[in-house]
Amino acid sequence: MTEASGSSLSSMPEWYTQGLPHIWLPYSQMKTASAPLAAAHTHNTRITLTDGRELVDGVAAWWTACHGYNHPHIRQAVCQQMETMPHVMFGGMVHEPALRLASRLCAMLPGDLERVFFTDSGSVSVEVAMKMAIQYRLNKEQNKRTKMLAFRGGYHGDTLATMSVCDPEEGMHHLYGAALMEHVISPLPVDEASTAIFLDLLAKHAHELAAIITEPLVQGAGGMLFHSPQTLRTLRKAADDHDVLLILDEIFTGFGRTGTMFACQQAGIVPDIITLSKALTGGTMALAATVARRHVFEAFLADNPEHALMHGPTFMANPLACACANASLDLFETEPRLQQVQDINTFLTEALEPCRTLPGVKDVRTLGAIGVVELEKINNPDALRQRFIAEGVWIRPFRNIVYLTPAFTIEKQDLRKLTDAIYKVLS
Repeated sequence: MTEASGSSLSSMPEWYTQGLPHIWLPYSQMKTASAPLAAAHTHNTRITLTDGRELVDGVAAWWTACHGYNHPHIRQAVCQQMETMPHVMFGGMVHEPALRLASRLCAMLPGDLERVFFTDSGSVSVEVAMKMAIQYRLNKEQNKRTKMLAFRGGYHGDTLATMSVCDPEEGMHHLYGAALMEHVISPLPVDEASTAIFLDLLAKHAHELAAIITEPLVQGAGGMLFHSPQTLRTLRKAADDHDVLLILDEIFTGFGRTGTMFACQQAGIVPDIITLSKALTGGTMALAATVARRHVFEAFLADNPEHALMHGPTFMANPLACACANASLDLFETEPRLQQVQDINTFLTEALEPCRTLPGVKDVRTLGAIGVVELEKINNPDALRQRFIAEGVWIRPFRNIVYLTPAFTIEKQDLRKLTDAIYKVLS
C-alpha cells in the first residue's frame, strides 16, 4: 500500500503501524491502494484524524449517519441498554427493544407490512427476503418458482445470493458469474422500450419466478441511477398481473434519504417484502430488518415444521442495536428530518449545477439528500479521493461518479464546503 496522504507512517500511532499489516480492506486492491486514514473521533458531520486534521463527511459513513455522528439521544439509549442487557439470544425469547422497534416500523411502513425478521446486515436482510420469496412458493408447492427477476444497474449486497441479483456485467461482482445462481436480468422499465423488454421477459419467465427485486427510486452502488415513481407502479402492477412477489430493497433509500421516510411512498405502492438497514440505527450499530406482508407470513403457518423459515443470525435483534434504532426513530418524530432533507436538496440542486459546465461532466442530478456529479470516466478514484482529502472533505468517488449523501443535520457551511470542493477538484 502507498503512504497515507499527508502523513508519514513514522508519525502514525502504534495501533496503526502494528495493526495495518493484518487488515484486509474492502473494495481495495491492497497492492496499490493508498493507506487508509486513521480516524480518532467523530462528531456531528466531522471526522477528526489522529494527526489533528478534520474532514467534513460527505457520505455519512456509507449513508448511515443520518442524524450526524454521536447524537446524544442515541448515545444515551446505548448507555442505558448496556447497563440492563447488551445481548440475549432471540431464539425462544424476545425483549422490549426489539418488539417496540418491530411495532414502530410496521406502523410507519405502508399497507400490511407487519412481520419483521431482524438480521445484522443489509446483505443478509436481502438474503432473507430472497429465502422468504422462494419458500413462499415452495410452501405452496410451486416448486419450480425459485428465480428472481432483477435489473441492470442493480446492487443488493456482497454475499453469494445477493451477488446473483446484482448487475451481472457492469456490477462489481461479474467475476463470480460462473459460481452464482442464474436469475432473470432485465433493463429497468424507465421508458417505453425498456418497459416492453421487461414485460416480455416477465411473461416468458413468470412460471419460474418467485419475486421481482429492485431498489426504489435510486440504484445506489450501481451509479446513483435515478428513476421515477412511475417505474415502481409499473413493477407493482406487473407483479400483480403475473402473481409474482415484489421485493423492494430500501437499505439505502429508507429513512428519509429520498425525501420521504420510504421511497416506495412516493409511488403509493406496497411491496410484498421490504429490506431495511443502514440508517435504521442512525449509523451507530449494525442492524437490518426484512419486513413481510401478511399473506407472505401466512404462507409459512402450517403443521409441517419444514414450512418454517429456517434462518437465525446469532446476533439478530441485538438489544443494543434495537435501542439505537428506537432512539433514531424518536429523532425522526421529534426533529424536522424530512424538512432538513428538502433543504439539503434545494441547496445541492443550486450548488452542484455549475459543475455541469465542467469538462468531462456527463450529468448533474439530485434527489432528496443525494447529490451526484456523473463524469464521462474516472481514471483513478483513489487519486481523486486524495485531492478531496486535501480540501478537508471526505468524499469517496466510485465508478464514474462523485456523490454526496450527507447527514440530514449538516450545517450549511459544511455543505457549502463539500460542494465547493467538488467544483474546485473537478475543475
